[in-house]
Amino acid sequence: MLFVLDVPGWEARFAVLVPDFWDVDSRPGSGPTLKTMRFLIASLFLLSLISAGQTAPVVTLHDLKEADTLGADLYANSGATGMVLVMVRGDQVYFKGYGESVPGSQEVPSLNSELRLCSLTKIFTTDLLAKLVADGRVHLDDTLKKYAPESAVVPERDAPITLEELATHTAGLEREIGTAPRRTPHFSYPDYEMRWHWLASAELKFTPGTKAFYSNVGFDLLSDALAKASHTPYDALLDKRTLKPLKMWNTTFYPNPGQCERLMTGAHEEGPCTITANTEGSSGLYSTPADMENFLRYLVGAGAPAQADDAHGVYLLPSKLAGQYGLDHAGKPSGIGLGWMHVGGNDDVEHLIEKTGGGAGFTTYIAFHPASHTALFVAVTEGPGRRWKPGFNLFKASNNGLLALAGLPPLADAPRRRIVRQHTARTTMRVRAKNRGTQKRGVRAAQRTVGASRAGV
Repeated sequence: MLFVLDVPGWEARFAVLVPDFWDVDSRPGSGPTLKTMRFLIASLFLLSLISAGQTAPVVTLHDLKEADTLGADLYANSGATGMVLVMVRGDQVYFKGYGESVPGSQEVPSLNSELRLCSLTKIFTTDLLAKLVADGRVHLDDTLKKYAPESAVVPERDAPITLEELATHTAGLEREIGTAPRRTPHFSYPDYEMRWHWLASAELKFTPGTKAFYSNVGFDLLSDALAKASHTPYDALLDKRTLKPLKMWNTTFYPNPGQCERLMTGAHEEGPCTITANTEGSSGLYSTPADMENFLRYLVGAGAPAQADDAHGVYLLPSKLAGQYGLDHAGKPSGIGLGWMHVGGNDDVEHLIEKTGGGAGFTTYIAFHPASHTALFVAVTEGPGRRWKPGFNLFKASNNGLLALAGLPPLADAPRRRIVRQHTARTTMRVRAKNRGTQKRGVRAAQRTVGASRAGV
């Protein structure tokens, strides 16, 4: 007797031949008996398992030494002056430097080369936030107003801004407060007083929690709130709770002369190596590949301490928001965390957790793959052309290299919404309106605004 089975995940239908000696009711209009139905169900279950085994990717770990291929590809296609690549999986560590630390130096970047983390600074801020939440010192639904300076005005739009909304870019704030004065060093603007003064007259772009819009100033306000809640200066708080426990001795907002001497630089003048504590929540940290190796260990639990899952979990689904802007440099996010972005299906074996950064001549990236307990950090300095090769994306290429080392296929690419230029144009118009003067002044303001919008990806 022949029964036809439709197996989920298979394009064809399958016929199962049941021997005649099986117990089948032969009366007209009747079907198989209970014994035969059990056989059919077991067959269906077996075929479903076979189907799942053939379609679901399986992690197959490759030696981290194979990251040589990834590093060579990233360096060649980024057009960088210099590059460092760090990878960690358990006790395995991979490091390699490429190019030159400083143009013309013929010195390859090393584990002790100093670099700017740019917007990777944000995941240090949210690491602190998660720790203070675990301590009961703050709550994610606490309002920013609760930790604002006395008499400060914090705007609302149908709802107040919370700490979680600052950490997930859903507070409705602008990306930047405006244009830095001419020749202002990178990541030193705005200071504490200036951003709180700006906030008093700021208009929120949307009701907090309804959309996501990348904001640097939001993270500086978040660091202010954490310092206020802890009754401790933010830099001292970060040092005590994260940097010292992880032995990140060269990660700082206050580079000393030796660290500045070791700072990697690109092909273009990007201003002085100087104190960046004014942007301690968003983009100001300096670090080294050696320190970032320790941070990668922390992320994947390769030793103690290990980062709590709450610090890098999914807090929002983009599908539940009315829109998201500026969060997709490394791919369309499947989840939004506290500073982190999630790409790939959140429950899939290809799931990655990542953060992008850029500015002051650097592009930086960190990502880890929970299924293989492997993490990656890469930093490049600008080359003479300032651009990657056509069709190349450093962040996405890093993602796919990380997956390849786990024996997994690359993530499916999706078109990226390009809104930064539109935002820059709107900011430029506001700057020109405030600086009613000569056309030359307007052009200079526009150029500085474009520079600000590129910083802190």
